[in-house]
Amino acid sequence: MSMLSAFALGGATTAKPLPLTPPQNHRNKLTKNNQRHSLKPNLTFHTRFQSQFLCISSPSLRKLPRLRVSSSNDARFNSVPEESQVQQQKQSNFIEFITSERIKVVAMLALALGLCNADRVVMSVAIVPLSLANGWSRSFAGIVQSSFLWGYLLSPIAGGVLVDNYGGKVVMAWGVALWSLATFLTPWAAETSLLALLVVRIMLGMAEGVALPSMNNMIVRWFPKTERARAVGISMAGFLLGCALALTLSPILMSQGGIFSPFFIFGLSGFLWVLVWLSATSSTPDRCPQISKFELQYILNRSQKSFPVEIAKPNKVRVVPPFRRLLSKPPTWSLIVANAMHSWGFFIVLSWMPIYFNSVYHVDLRRAAWFSAVPWLVMAVMNYLAGLWSDMMIQSGKSVTLTRKIMQTIGFVGPGLCLIGLATAKNPSLGSAWLTLAFGLKSFSHSGFLVNLQEIAPQYSGVLHGISNTAGTLAAIIGTVGVGFFVELVGSFPGFLLLTSLLYFLAAIFYCLYSTGEIVDFDDPVG
Repeated sequence: MSMLSAFALGGATTAKPLPLTPPQNHRNKLTKNNQRHSLKPNLTFHTRFQSQFLCISSPSLRKLPRLRVSSSNDARFNSVPEESQVQQQKQSNFIEFITSERIKVVAMLALALGLCNADRVVMSVAIVPLSLANGWSRSFAGIVQSSFLWGYLLSPIAGGVLVDNYGGKVVMAWGVALWSLATFLTPWAAETSLLALLVVRIMLGMAEGVALPSMNNMIVRWFPKTERARAVGISMAGFLLGCALALTLSPILMSQGGIFSPFFIFGLSGFLWVLVWLSATSSTPDRCPQISKFELQYILNRSQKSFPVEIAKPNKVRVVPPFRRLLSKPPTWSLIVANAMHSWGFFIVLSWMPIYFNSVYHVDLRRAAWFSAVPWLVMAVMNYLAGLWSDMMIQSGKSVTLTRKIMQTIGFVGPGLCLIGLATAKNPSLGSAWLTLAFGLKSFSHSGFLVNLQEIAPQYSGVLHGISNTAGTLAAIIGTVGVGFFVELVGSFPGFLLLTSLLYFLAAIFYCLYSTGEIVDFDDPVG
């Protein structure tokens, strides 16, 4: 009773405080620790009241310090996992992506593909003055241009096997060096003999056949699944910009430095690229001395969710791929059909659009080259945006299979509809608008079948790309030659565009029926 009186009278009686038990003593230490963390207004007690509160029953004593301590230390301790979760969510943000080592790799790939396309396109611009200077007929000029495809037809499968066994870095370096040498030697060959020119053009095609398999191999090693469409988009944007650059710069360079000046400039640029590529990049992230531990761990962790990075190492791949099993699976044929249709449309536009604008709309050659170059610029921009959207769909929870089918449908149905508009356009401006829109939508294919090659067979992505690329080259040859025969027989350039539109629709249906975004077991002898 005396203790309660003392509490009620505000300390008139001097009651000795009860001795502290070990748990209370522990809480007292926590209180002192909390006072160091700027919580003095909440946990500081007057000496007179401290002795009185200690006289309260133990349940009340437990409640007060426990509430105070949990509001400080628990909040501080619980913030650690929250910060860790936030850090994990920000691992692949935009700033980290554009400053990473993998963006340097994909930038170099984009430059290589830009040179690849520029070296093949420059002849389509130079063929007119070369034909006039050497007295070539139109049919022979067509043979000179198609000789590139002869070499390109031979190398993709062999190049794919080399890529799977020796890696994309080494094969890409050799490819760029050889096609740059062929480009540099083209002026000499043209002035030496027709046979020498054809040999150099075939050499150019053979060397460039390894470019896309090497690109795929490097991307599958350096980028996790959620970033591969973006990486392919950047790489193919360089490829398309190379075409636009060659179409616009070649006439200017020829007027200033002669017919052969573009060949010298692009050839020397390729040699410079090889030096930078060999000194500044690594075949795999774990061999890169400049890569940060954070980025390496990020790539390895994300890649293991789809397949281990080590699968891409040379010693894991057979010298002779299982061609029969590769061709026995419907997903393989969906990629072959998609690549064939993609190449059909690509090479038709590449080879015939300047002539189309010249013959149908009667615009001069330089203006026709400009009309043909604008779509490539738009396609380069849309390429990256399509890849970014594709990666965002997968990150949001959409299946890889559904994402690839959506991208490929846009990439085929969109151009098919636009070619119908181009065939009915009444003036060159409207025709160029339809062609530009067709190319912008066509770029979605690179986030469809082109990324899909890496996903269904990561260990055979090079040879699978080679097989589908060979089918694409055959389709390109048939389409490029077929345009001339079709126009002569039917007498209608727009009619061939309508035929191509129909083929786009059929290819889109076939791909959606038989494609998949999951790994296909090509080593399984059954099925």
